[in-house]
Amino acid sequence: MRRTAFLFLIAMAVPATALAAPRTALGIFDGWGAFREPATPRCYALAAPAATIGTPQVKPYASVGYWPKSRIRGQFYVRLSKPRAAGRELRLTVGSRRFILTGNGVHGWASDARMDAAIIAAMRSAPSMSVESSAATGRSIADTYRLRGAATAIDAAALGCATIR
Repeated sequence: MRRTAFLFLIAMAVPATALAAPRTALGIFDGWGAFREPATPRCYALAAPAATIGTPQVKPYASVGYWPKSRIRGQFYVRLSKPRAAGRELRLTVGSRRFILTGNGVHGWASDARMDAAIIAAMRSAPSMSVESSAATGRSIADTYRLRGAATAIDAAALGCATIR
């Protein structure tokens, strides 16, 4: 029952364009899921936040994606629960490590592949991560994720696309 509820939450978090293509669940690992979309092709690990401040305006999630045809491996992405105010810093805290993400509106990602690798390395050893900024209303945005199962889901996503060239 718990896995079914989690899969439903993950399905609700995936953008509508991603839902158009059939996807395969590679596995559910605690609060994280790993999926493959052969039509794109791409694979990704995905989780919904464990806690959010206030009422979300969109379905937030964090993901680590692989696009083998584009040679993109281990790209971190986060969709915030509310749109971020223009010009406001977007901070990701993973354990004791802090990162300033780039992006706009509800979207955030690492500034380069080196930062992606550092974020994923931090995710492998930390118990949680949080994404924080300010909304246009002046209120805080804070989405917190549990990282139990994240490393396994990231590895499953990487393996899911390993043979695609």
